[in-house]
Amino acid sequence: MWMYLGLLAALFLGLHNLCKKHAVQGNEVFPVLLGTIGSGFIFILPFFFTSVFFPEYSKTTGFYITEIPWEVHGFIFIKSAIMAASWVLAYQALKHLPITIVTPIRSAGPFFTFIGAIFIYNERPNLLQWLGFFVILFSMLLYSKIGKKEGINFKSNKWIFAIIAATFLGASSGLYDKFLIQYLDLNPQTLIFWFSFYVIAILLVILSISWFPHAEKRKAFKWRWSIPAVGILLQAADYFYFKALQDPDALIMLLSAIKRSQLLIAVVVGGLLFKEHNKRKKLVPLCGILLGVFLILYS
Repeated sequence: MWMYLGLLAALFLGLHNLCKKHAVQGNEVFPVLLGTIGSGFIFILPFFFTSVFFPEYSKTTGFYITEIPWEVHGFIFIKSAIMAASWVLAYQALKHLPITIVTPIRSAGPFFTFIGAIFIYNERPNLLQWLGFFVILFSMLLYSKIGKKEGINFKSNKWIFAIIAATFLGASSGLYDKFLIQYLDLNPQTLIFWFSFYVIAILLVILSISWFPHAEKRKAFKWRWSIPAVGILLQAADYFYFKALQDPDALIMLLSAIKRSQLLIAVVVGGLLFKEHNKRKKLVPLCGILLGVFLILYS
């Protein structure tokens, strides 16, 4: 069941990436990010109030947000800080790079998670899993060559470094998720609610310095329907992902890889919607990444 939940998370993540590209194109990145997280937070806020005022009913629905001690709040804040930094870098990169370049680089995240899972959680891969990850890495090299044809130099373009850093931070957060869910015994809705709350607080501090004081930046911001859609789709993806992690048999290295099947939506559909170049050539390394995911999933 945890594998099927991982695939559901991948579906919502793929749709989330399409909406995110639409939201940031020609737009101010930081307020878009605040709008997406804020929309997702508003979406889950009724569950919090129901848990406070009607706890018994909330427990019967399965969406009860539990009370947690202050030290657990501290652990959740660390995750929020990691992901806020990852999102700021990723959104900036997505604004300046094609989605068909950004999404495959993000797909290298499972490799970092894979290494962490071995050394931190003692997860032991078999031969097919090793092979799957090397296929993914080789496919990433192919993408870098295609990116150069679009005027994107992977060695000197700062947005490439931004998306790589965002990918590493995201992978670190994925490893941390297993600790929060399995070792601190947090349920998905509790983690999502407080995580969103702290991310919003961090973003408000950033915007109070970099965006709110500047009138020209405020005027440049455009509200789009895709902004709340990004937040709601992300909440749905996180919920199914955390539900999968609740299974004690779930392997974080495999879940991380399963989520990469979102590439099919982001690269194929996204490339058509945003009319990006070299779509056919990008299908070759895309198939390589999907082959790597297949090897891991069915090993």
